[in-house]
Amino acid sequence: MTPATHGAPGNVPTATPLFGTVLVANRGEIACRVIRTLRELGIRSVAVYSDPDRTAAHVALADEAVRIGPAPARDSYLNIDAILEAARRTGAQAVHPGYGFLSESAAFADACAAAGVAFIGPGVAALDVMGDKIRAKLAVAEHGVPTIPGVAKPGLDDAQLIEAAAEVGYPLLVKPSAGGGGKGMQVVRSADELPDALAAARRVAAAAFGDDTLFLERLVESPRHIEVQVLADTHGTTIHLGERECSLQRRHQKVVEEAPSPLLDAETRERIGRAACAVAESVDYVGAGTVEFLVSDASPGEFFFMEMNTRLQVEHPVTELVTGIDLVEWQVRIAAGEALPFVQDDIRLRGHAIEVRVYAENPERDFLPTDGTILVLSEPSGAGVRVDSGLVQGNDIVPDYDPMLSKVIAWGADRETALRRLDAALAETVILGATTNVGYLRTLLADDDVRAGRIDTTLIDRRFSHLVAREADVAELVAVALLRHLSRRNGHDPAADAHSGGRAASSALWRTPDGWRLAAPRPSAYRITTGPTDRVDVFVRQSAGDGRVVDDARLRASVTVDGVEHAAELVLLLAAGGLPARASVTLDGLTRDFVFAETPASTWLGAEGRAREFRILTRSEALAEELATVIRAEGTADPDVRSPMPGTVVSVAVTPGDHVDAGDTLVTVEAMKMEHRLTAPVAGIAHVTVSPGDLVKLDQLVATIHAAQPVDDISVDTIAEPTQSAEPENTEVPT
Repeated sequence: MTPATHGAPGNVPTATPLFGTVLVANRGEIACRVIRTLRELGIRSVAVYSDPDRTAAHVALADEAVRIGPAPARDSYLNIDAILEAARRTGAQAVHPGYGFLSESAAFADACAAAGVAFIGPGVAALDVMGDKIRAKLAVAEHGVPTIPGVAKPGLDDAQLIEAAAEVGYPLLVKPSAGGGGKGMQVVRSADELPDALAAARRVAAAAFGDDTLFLERLVESPRHIEVQVLADTHGTTIHLGERECSLQRRHQKVVEEAPSPLLDAETRERIGRAACAVAESVDYVGAGTVEFLVSDASPGEFFFMEMNTRLQVEHPVTELVTGIDLVEWQVRIAAGEALPFVQDDIRLRGHAIEVRVYAENPERDFLPTDGTILVLSEPSGAGVRVDSGLVQGNDIVPDYDPMLSKVIAWGADRETALRRLDAALAETVILGATTNVGYLRTLLADDDVRAGRIDTTLIDRRFSHLVAREADVAELVAVALLRHLSRRNGHDPAADAHSGGRAASSALWRTPDGWRLAAPRPSAYRITTGPTDRVDVFVRQSAGDGRVVDDARLRASVTVDGVEHAAELVLLLAAGGLPARASVTLDGLTRDFVFAETPASTWLGAEGRAREFRILTRSEALAEELATVIRAEGTADPDVRSPMPGTVVSVAVTPGDHVDAGDTLVTVEAMKMEHRLTAPVAGIAHVTVSPGDLVKLDQLVATIHAAQPVDDISVDTIAEPTQSAEPENTEVPT
């Protein structure tokens, strides 16, 4: 589905010459999306990339690509000198910043002007005013736009903010003046929470925006977040393209966006649109921008200005789908000097569009960021479905940047049709190799309140703040064990895939000269992880009478799970029509299909948009876990503290040898613009193994709390075998 699926009003190009070459100063899905429009306009595109993005989708899609530095954003995508040097080397006449990174940087826009390169965005003055939320609130208030009550003065220190908080009243929001996207925002419900909230907000703001200025706003309970898209040219025309409902948020980060809002009536839509245009005109805005408002759910006619995003928004596709206007195209045309060929009365909203953001995060582990390699990828398509993606099968997910991987958008003649199409599209989405939120999104969209449009910015945090870990069912466990068993029996080593460009084992059938049959009923044991601490032992037994490898793609066996024996059959199904290969499992007469991928340490299964990794423990790993379990059971454990996500250590709160109490902060890890504090699980002596700046992996040991007494006489139980079974053959777990 193209960015605009129906003709825009008066969308007739003028004779104004466009740029010959445009550099896209971004990465991921937004870089790909901009490059596609540049290609449609006949404009040569230049991509920039950091070292880990060398094989990224936007690099392959562009006409030319330039390396700009190592992984850290400050050394690459935030490096103004490197980006402008790339523009000079490639002859780019303009730079499109996408969103994030330098998209709202007045310094970058100013540097572009000094270098003779057009910045596809607003002028420096607009960026400067709207980039400072304090100045922005003061500016729009002078133009009669209502703002949220609070204290917004530049240069306030913590003591002054604490004093001012009493006047604002609780609950309140601590907000960074620079930046956006909810980064650094802290909800404070009482005075004793404020000092820590200020410290956290300043730390995040300084790291993310280079500016730790803060202000306070009254927290509006059960609010709706509604934003208005504006377009303004250099000839004095400013129009709005309707509103977007962005109230489904988690921790102030948007998750689902739609257009139009199911809350507003026509009269309120017109008033809020006029207010958005007034905001843009207050700073002589040029290009595409978004004005964000807080709207009372109880009183939809009452709205307050929050901020203006002086760039393209992540959720811009829903506006494109209901208006037929390609916003990137008009960003480029306006920057080249074209006048808008349509006026406000020409804008008509057609149908309904809804977008969800696909993130590399684990909803079962408090939505912490994840990394990995994309082993299998299949993205949806079809009537009314659009996918903006930067994913490539075989590529790694880079933990240095935002965890958003792609966006899935659906359009329909009405909201119910759009919701139905979106759910079907998510069910078709296959991403194996990294944990994502696709399954969570389907659960969220199926909620009765969401389907009815009864939403506000607190709904997710109140009712969907986490996803309860789903227990693995027997069919999944059988599938994992039989896949691993068949690969072993056919002489296939999943480790070989680690050297095959990230291709999954599912991409080819395993070859053997002929069928193989076990001569004795000797079970193979597989200890399979089903959660951070949950393990299940699965036994696969074959014999001449009850099971055999029929060929290199079919296995029949008796499988024991939790002491219950099942008759099972596994059949590998070849990929067809661009779809990934599947494993069909028949268990006690019932058949289920899974998309799958194998790595040296785990098996991934996917079905109906949901995917899960099952690790298969080696003998040494299982033994170590048994030992740790016994130690903890003795009550004298020296608990290990592990990082719940891959990331960078930003602070260490203790020194080696410090005594800590349970709950004390030990280490703070940051990944993908998110901080997570690791705390002591018990009281004892802290021994931290990392320092600020260190990179850590998922579940890496970062600290140990030493208790007072040593552990003596530890014994390790073996895995219980099925009743009356023969001695197991070589297994992947202790026996």
